[in-house]
Amino acid sequence: MTNKYALVALLLLTAACATTDTNDAAKRAASGPGAYRADPFWPKPLRGNWILGQVAWVATDSRDHVWIIHRPATILDDEKGALQNPPSSKCCTPAPTVMEFDREGNYVQGWGGPGQGYDWPKNEHGIYVDPNGNVWIAGNDNADHQILKFTREGKFLMQIGKPGKSEGSNSKTQLGRPAHMELDALANELYVADGYGNRRVIVFDATTGGYKRHWGAYGAMPSDAREPPYRPGDKPQQFANVHCVHQSRDGLLYVCDRTNDRIQVFSRNGTFLNEFFIEPQTLASGSAFDIVFSPDPAQTYLYIADGTNGEVHVLNREDGKRVASFGRPGRMAGEFRSVHGMASDSKGNIYTAEVGNGRRVQKFVPR
Repeated sequence: MTNKYALVALLLLTAACATTDTNDAAKRAASGPGAYRADPFWPKPLRGNWILGQVAWVATDSRDHVWIIHRPATILDDEKGALQNPPSSKCCTPAPTVMEFDREGNYVQGWGGPGQGYDWPKNEHGIYVDPNGNVWIAGNDNADHQILKFTREGKFLMQIGKPGKSEGSNSKTQLGRPAHMELDALANELYVADGYGNRRVIVFDATTGGYKRHWGAYGAMPSDAREPPYRPGDKPQQFANVHCVHQSRDGLLYVCDRTNDRIQVFSRNGTFLNEFFIEPQTLASGSAFDIVFSPDPAQTYLYIADGTNGEVHVLNREDGKRVASFGRPGRMAGEFRSVHGMASDSKGNIYTAEVGNGRRVQKFVPR
C-alpha cells in the first residue's frame, strides 16, 4: 500500500510541475515583446455622422495625444448620401482631415484641407508632431512634392517644396512625393523620407527649410535610373520606396525601404551601418511600412508594420532577428487590412493606421 500511495503522490507531483512549467511558459508568452491586445473601444465614436476615409498615418505628441491624417477623397460613393441635396441618407460627412484625440480616445480638435498661402497635398500621407507641438504633413500624389508645417491649432507656418513636377533625387529644393518626416530636436534638423518618387533621405533646417544634406541606399548618392523590380535575395543598390525615417535615442536613423522589404540603419550624417530584411519573399507592396521602438530605455525592439502581410513584426534592434509578431490579415479588432503607419506613446501603447479597405486607427495595449 505504501508503494501504491508513493506512486500516486509522485504522479501528482509530476503533473503539478508540468502544469507549473506550462503556466510559466504561457505567462512568458503573454508578457513578451509581441504580447499586445487591441482596445476595441478606442477611439470613442466620432461626432455626428462623421466618417473616415483611408487613414494614411498616425502620430503621437508629448502629451500622449494621438493624431491622424486621413483621405476624405477616398470616402465611398455609398457613404456620401448626407452630402447630396437633398440628403438621401444620414450617412455621412467627412471627418476633418487632421484629427487629434486624447489618451482616452476623445476627439479634441480637427482641421486641414486647402487654405490660403500653402499647397495642400492631393493625396494625404504622412503626419508627424514635433516636440514643440508643430504638426508636419506630406502627400504622395504624383503632383505632391512638398511638405507643410502647422501649429497644433492648424495655423500655417512653412512649406518646403511645391506641387507640380519633381526635379529628381538630387534636387536641394524640391521633393518627390515625400512619405514621412521626423525632427532631430537637438540639431533642429528635419529628416524626410523622400519617398514615392525620389529615392533618398533629405535633411532640412526645421526653422528655415534650408537644405542640409541627402543620401540614398547604403549612404551613396541616389540615382533615378530605372531599376529592375525587387526579387527575393536581391540587395538593391537604390532605394525603391523610402516610406519612413525614425531616430532612436542613441542617434541612429532607421529608414523603411518598403517595397525592397528592408530597413536600413544610418548615422545622422548618412553613413550606412546595417540593414535588416523583413519577410524578404514579399512582393507587391512590400513589407517594411513603418517602425516604432519599444519603450524601454535601450529601445531593445523594433516593431515593423507590414501592410502587405497584415501583421506587426518584432525584431531585436541589435541584430534584426525576429522574436515575435502580432496581428493577422482581417477586418476585426486586432487584425489588419493594409496597416500603413504606426506610432507609440510613453506607456508603450501602439497605434496603427490602415489605408485600402481598412480605413481606421487602432490602439494596441501591452499585456
